[in-house]
Amino acid sequence: MAKYRWLIISVLALAIAHLLDGLFYQHVRYADVNTEDWGRLLRVMGFLPTWLLAAIALALHDRFEPGRFRRAYLLFFAPALSGLAGEILKITIRRLRPGETGEYVFRAFTERPFSSGGLGMPSSHAVVAFGAAAMLSRLFPRARPVWWLLGWGCGLTRVLHGRHFFSDIVLAAIVGWLIAALLWSKWPATEGAYASRPVH
Repeated sequence: MAKYRWLIISVLALAIAHLLDGLFYQHVRYADVNTEDWGRLLRVMGFLPTWLLAAIALALHDRFEPGRFRRAYLLFFAPALSGLAGEILKITIRRLRPGETGEYVFRAFTERPFSSGGLGMPSSHAVVAFGAAAMLSRLFPRARPVWWLLGWGCGLTRVLHGRHFFSDIVLAAIVGWLIAALLWSKWPATEGAYASRPVH
């Protein structure tokens, strides 16, 4: 039943996002977002090496704990596999980034069939950020609002910059959540099992 609920919510969210694409394209814009410190901070959440470094830090923290590197693996592979899934979806859906008119344009399958360059659905940055946010929300649930704020913040910087439709971001959120949920179902790692040791 939970699976069907998730599917229904995802489909509804995507449908609503498509209805809002025009509104966001016309009115939710800030061309200088990437020159602002807060904009760069949020965008780097979608940069995979950010999560590699975070995973290494978590591995060093957990190296003497039971289960050792499981949390670090989860923190890296959730955004990494989300990014991979995003690239596969891009070359499958083949919708281009927003152009001058904000209309949907699709690339033919005969044109660069295996290149995701110029394609926008889902956003590569956002799908990585959401994969990380979804996994961090499971690893450190008490800080869940912070993780999702960073994920959505990253996605919205791409909309503000005019590089993606809002629906590109919503699909990224769905993919990131799904990948993290699948990984967690196979290799759960609860926060309580990794309490910090006292430092001497």
